[in-house]
Parts: sequence; C-alpha cells; structure tokens
Amino acid sequence: MKKNILVIALALFALIASDSLFAQGGRRGQAVGIAFYNWENLFDTIPNNPEGRDIEFTPGGQRQWDGRKYWEKVHNLAYAISHFTGKTTPYGPAIVGVSEIENRSVMEDVVNQPELKPWNLQVVHHDSPDARGVDVGLLYNPRFFKLENVTNHRLTALSFRTRDQMCVVGSLMGQRVAVIVNHWPSRLGGQEKSEPNRVAAAELSKSIADSLWRIDPNIGVIIMGDLNDDPMDKSCAKIIGAQRKADKVGPHDFYNPFWDILESGTGTLAYKGSWNLFDQIMLSGNLVKPERDTDWSFYQAKVLNFPFLFATEGTLQGAPKRTYSAGSYLGGYSDHFPTEIFLRRYVNK
Repeated sequence: MKKNILVIALALFALIASDSLFAQGGRRGQAVGIAFYNWENLFDTIPNNPEGRDIEFTPGGQRQWDGRKYWEKVHNLAYAISHFTGKTTPYGPAIVGVSEIENRSVMEDVVNQPELKPWNLQVVHHDSPDARGVDVGLLYNPRFFKLENVTNHRLTALSFRTRDQMCVVGSLMGQRVAVIVNHWPSRLGGQEKSEPNRVAAAELSKSIADSLWRIDPNIGVIIMGDLNDDPMDKSCAKIIGAQRKADKVGPHDFYNPFWDILESGTGTLAYKGSWNLFDQIMLSGNLVKPERDTDWSFYQAKVLNFPFLFATEGTLQGAPKRTYSAGSYLGGYSDHFPTEIFLRRYVNK
C-alpha cells in the first residue's frame, strides 16, 4: 500500500514538474501552447453532401479518394500534431484550431489515432454553409482548457457562402479566454480583387472581439486561422489593427508575432517560389502585457516547419509536402505548415 502511495506521489510530482517553464528567485512558471493547422481538404470518402460538393473526394471522384488515402492522411496529421510538444509543453498544446475539414467525424478520426489518443483531445465543430463544404474546428485538451460556450458567426456581407467564424470561450487553467477560429475567403481572382472579402471577414472578427470585451473587459482574445492574407495586409494590419511590436498594444488591441517571422523569410505556404504566412495567431494586449505576472502572457511564436513536413523532391521541393500536386497523389500532410504561440505565467511567489 505504501509503495502504491509513493508511486502516485512521484507521478503527481512529475506531472507538476513537467508543466514548469522555469525556476527563478524561488518562483516557478508554467507554459501552454495554442496552435493552428490547416488540414488541406480533409474529406471522408463518403458522398454525403446533398449538393454533391464532396464528389471529388470519393473513390469514384476525380481524386480517387479511397480508404487507403484517407487513413494515410489522418495518420499523417495525427503524427504531425503529436510533434507539437516541447520541454515546457510535453503534453502538446492546450488548443489547436483547424480548417479545411469536412465534418466532425474526420476530426474524431484524427484525435483517435494512437499518436494522439493519450492526450484525450476534445472536438468542437460546426457545419458551415461554405460552398466547398469545408469548415473550421477546434481541438482542446481538457487538462488545460475547460470549455464554457461556443458561438458561430456568419459572414453575411458577401454574396457567396463561406466559412462561419467559430468563437470558443473557456478557462485556460483558471483564466478566461476566447479563441476565434477563422478561414477567410481565398485570393481567387487575385489578391487585389478579392481583398474586400477578407476585409469583411476581418471586420467580423474585430466585431466579435469587441462584443466579448463589452461583456467581460478582462477576457483574453485570440484570433487565429488561415486568413489568406499576410500580417502586413489591410485585413490584419488595418482592420484588426494587429501591431508588429508588442510594446505598442493596449489591453484591447492586437499583437501579431508572425509579422517579424515572415519578414525574416519564414512562411507557412509557398507560392511561385516565395513564402506567405497566412496561418496567423493574433492575441489581445491583455495577453501580451497582463496586469499581474500570475496571468498568462505571450513569450514565443513559431512556424512548426518540422523537416518531415517538407517536400524533398520534384517541383515542390522545399515547400510543404501536400496531399496532391497537379492531380498526382503525394501522400503528404498539408500545403500549409502549422503555427503555434506560447503563453507563460508565474504560479507561486
């Protein structure tokens, strides 16, 4: 009996210690990760869309999307997410926003893969009216994040159907935060011509954030997603007002740590030999410069461009290894790299 108690005590100590970020002056810190990943058209193989929007991703469709290819992609995505770990976040991110998913079941298939099953990730999903039949969603680890409520917001300013914006509110280890998951309209027709669509999407995200603060001025707000724009573009820099420098943000302003990352030459997707960074995570000033050091505050952002995510041959060499290219099946992961931000806080004096 005493031996069992000792084993449990040691396990609990290891659990607490594993969350430790640093020890300085007798103080201990914790860290959490918050990530985003575009899953590049994760469709199941069943033609279950009444408008036939998923026929391309069926065994008899253009891509000959069968069970072997589907489960290989599911495994690849789970394997990639299982690497979202580090010394300070050994159990992976608290939250992972995702895009380009067909339905809830494909998300469940990913989190139930052996690589992720021990994390007990929970799924948040909502069917959007998108013309292509893809949605946004969110995974969270209940060990770190307690779900409070979910609202979904339609972009009615446009003449076509696109993804709803999902706002997930909950407690991040005792601190209230809201995560707005996005997949803004594409650049179809060219960046300049399509820009008003993303400006409208940015206005909706900013409106959601302002509504959250009217109810709870202290809530931390995170805007994430495949925005189909770079940090310096109008939608992000002007409409959201996300600043490049952390010292310029007020509590209800936004900071974009991926601006400097892109300027340094690192992106999340490659187009015609150059990098874009569409997969952004912007956070409110009260998560950058909190009033108390026992609250969560930003300390790092990364593009998770692991070596195994790169294509190593052909015309895509050096770019993300995607599932298809020019109609040929490559068996890759996604045409986007994932991104992650890290927050930390002191937990004792």
